[in-house]
Amino acid sequence: MRKIRFAPGEYYHIYNRGNNKQEIFNDTRDWVRFLFAILHFQSPTPIHNISKSITHYIKHSVFNISDETIHKIITDRFVELVSFSLMPNHFHLSLCETKNNGVSQYMQRIQNAYTKYFNVKYRKTGHLLQGPFQAVHIKNNRQFLHLSAYIHRNPREISIWKNKEHEFPWSSYQDFIVKNRWGSLLKNQMIIEQFNHPLEYQKFVNKSTAKELKKEHIFEE
Repeated sequence: MRKIRFAPGEYYHIYNRGNNKQEIFNDTRDWVRFLFAILHFQSPTPIHNISKSITHYIKHSVFNISDETIHKIITDRFVELVSFSLMPNHFHLSLCETKNNGVSQYMQRIQNAYTKYFNVKYRKTGHLLQGPFQAVHIKNNRQFLHLSAYIHRNPREISIWKNKEHEFPWSSYQDFIVKNRWGSLLKNQMIIEQFNHPLEYQKFVNKSTAKELKKEHIFEE
């Protein structure tokens, strides 16, 4: 049984990893497919021609989803996505629940859809991910800010991205310090507005040491 209860208006750290720590992204299409899911599955709005949208993103770095569909998503969302980082064998999300049972519905939709896609593509069966997902309730602003720093520092684990985390394409870091690529699908204003300039946020992320982050209880105990 899960230790925490979800509630509308509350923020959470959501994370999961591959079963037996296996990698869950093998090529660019896999990364883009999961990115599409975390952005566009924030509501029950049906999305058609996902494969075409993935191909379009790979070619043009933008999803060709209509404004009408985006509007439907943001007006009927389960959750509001704040920040994210996708890693080779795991992922981290920071989000706010907006409807009762919203987090569970959101994660179920993402994980079921991606597991089905992955197993069909690679002719596998069984669990791709290590259980449902882990969750931590974010109880104060300090914890909230340090969680965003932790999420955006995560790509340092990948040697080629160390000290270049702000350029990592599969996290929301660049959406905080350059330009929000996703508009209303990424609700990062609550963090950005606490800093006078994007460089101040970048300095905050760089100074958030692993020791400090551990104190903030951003993982399930």
